[in-house]
Amino acid sequence: MTLLNINPLLRKERTIILFMIFFVPLAGEINFYPINETFRVSLGPPTFFLFLLFLRKTAIIPGGLTAVLVVFFRILLDFMMQANFNWLSSFETHYPTFFFYFTYACLFYLAKVNRYHQRPWIIGLLGIIIEIVSDFAELLMQYFVFGVTITSDLMSEIVLIALFHSFMVLGVFSMMKLYEAQSREIEVRKRNEHMLLHISNLYEETIHLKKTLQNSETITRKAYELYRGLNQNHPVDSKLLKKSRQQLLEIAGEVHDIKKDSQRIFAGLSKLISNESFTDYVTITELIQTIVRANEKYASLLEKDIHFTYMIKGLHPHYHIYTILSIVNNLVSNAVEAIQDKGTIKIGVSSKENLVEFRVEDNGPGISEKYRELIFKPGFTSKYDGMGNPSTGIGLTFVKDMVTKLNGNVTFESGAREKGTVFTICLPIENLIEKEHS
Repeated sequence: MTLLNINPLLRKERTIILFMIFFVPLAGEINFYPINETFRVSLGPPTFFLFLLFLRKTAIIPGGLTAVLVVFFRILLDFMMQANFNWLSSFETHYPTFFFYFTYACLFYLAKVNRYHQRPWIIGLLGIIIEIVSDFAELLMQYFVFGVTITSDLMSEIVLIALFHSFMVLGVFSMMKLYEAQSREIEVRKRNEHMLLHISNLYEETIHLKKTLQNSETITRKAYELYRGLNQNHPVDSKLLKKSRQQLLEIAGEVHDIKKDSQRIFAGLSKLISNESFTDYVTITELIQTIVRANEKYASLLEKDIHFTYMIKGLHPHYHIYTILSIVNNLVSNAVEAIQDKGTIKIGVSSKENLVEFRVEDNGPGISEKYRELIFKPGFTSKYDGMGNPSTGIGLTFVKDMVTKLNGNVTFESGAREKGTVFTICLPIENLIEKEHS
């Protein structure tokens, strides 16, 4: 590997390397001497091992640098604490430690320990073997420098210490990996919820677009039938009728073009929704929790303090996620918008025989008596933004249409003490679950 290839890796993992060369020498001073006055057992090796687990391809260079700094740090401590300090004597005492850390880093790299992050027991086994070999490398240097005798008892101590270090590192590493996995799971869940809500909105748009396609087809047919009728029942030489027939034919053609364009858009949206990797059917608890979390964020965006509660009764199969999201989320978001500054929204779900009932209750200002017959009419709205612009008024119309197509019904009434609104939707369960294929 060339220097040009190493430098980017060093820059990428610079923080880990800096922490390693700072903390490993410090951890090495938390030590005791079980064998003799020259062989120490410290927290340096497990700390070193832990940092190496977070490096990828640069273990040897940072490992060698750490080994040098450990020796330098121990010599510096001798200088600060010994009255009759001797540089050569201190260096001879501590330089065998370099071979422990450098051997450790080299073996770690050669064994490619970081390939086994998903198999902790292999990491533990390799950690034990690497530390034993590294200890032997340090003892070998001590044998040549100080004449330390290598006995079976000494090797037994080394194995026990290596086992202890390995288990300690695995415990800390596993906890960190668990935290990382939990954080990743939360992030993925948020991303999926965000995508589900977007797909739910697309699902709503496909329903409206499908209705537009049907209307376009009806208008085209009626215009063409009128054109044919005028062509058959009136003289051709009438200029007014001739012009009218020509205009009707042009209108029919233009509406037909609109229908074709809408069909292409509808096909694209349908394919986008059906190709998503999410499952189309989920538990009712997941559905309601997704709706609550989304509308908590919506309330926060509108700077409203709204408390959400939900209750689920009875046994429920997996429901079609986009259908339920589109219907119930519309009602809950309407309730969020209706509440002025502070309030509560309650969502209830219950199953009764072959029916499922959704109940959305808020303690907002409610719906005025004079508007109650109009709330499901297309374009009707009683909500305006800060600039005085009305909303589209299609939310409840969409809910009504969807519920009707699913052979259900939607009703509303005033809440407790004539405050707020309660919407109740009752739907056949069979129209919300996955059909069994024979």
